[in-house]
Amino acid sequence: MRNIVILISGSGSNMAAIAQTAQREDWAHKHQARVCAVISSRPDAKGLQMATELGLPTQVVSHQTYATQPDPRAAFDLALMQAIDDHQPALVLLAGFMRILTPAFVAHYADRLINIHPSLLPAFPGLNTHQRAIDAGCRFAGATVHQVTADLDHGPILAQAVVPVLSGDTANTLAARVLTQEHLIYPKAVAEMLVSLRQSF
Repeated sequence: MRNIVILISGSGSNMAAIAQTAQREDWAHKHQARVCAVISSRPDAKGLQMATELGLPTQVVSHQTYATQPDPRAAFDLALMQAIDDHQPALVLLAGFMRILTPAFVAHYADRLINIHPSLLPAFPGLNTHQRAIDAGCRFAGATVHQVTADLDHGPILAQAVVPVLSGDTANTLAARVLTQEHLIYPKAVAEMLVSLRQSF
């Protein structure tokens, strides 16, 4: 069985979309894969309760625990790697995981680490993507599923979805429209990755 670990920091809506798709489409039988754990960087993340309701094991690795370490990012990433590796994952999915990961972490999960970003990469990496798209006068926005590299919000693109930017849009209304597409393309991209993994053996 190929294990999938999902990392969250907030609401967990993309995590839930993936887990629900895995259950509905019977990934265990179809892809010999399962979502085996949800790990949050924040103990108050709403997604933890959602994961529990979906019957998924949860764990918290709080970045605040390592704030006093000489190198807090490296210490946190090492602890997170240990938590993830306990599950021997085939894929590690970032689903609203609001931490910039160290190059060592990214290298450890090379070709297995996937993220979704709320813009049409390479446009608007980083934060505040929706407001930036509006301010730039973009007529279209969207979301991108990509493999993670050491460069922030870069890496091979696996899937994209496009939505119109409407007259009168705010960052919030545009974000909500993009999010509906995120919930569709992220599970689909993961399923396609699982097919590729199966064919590689």
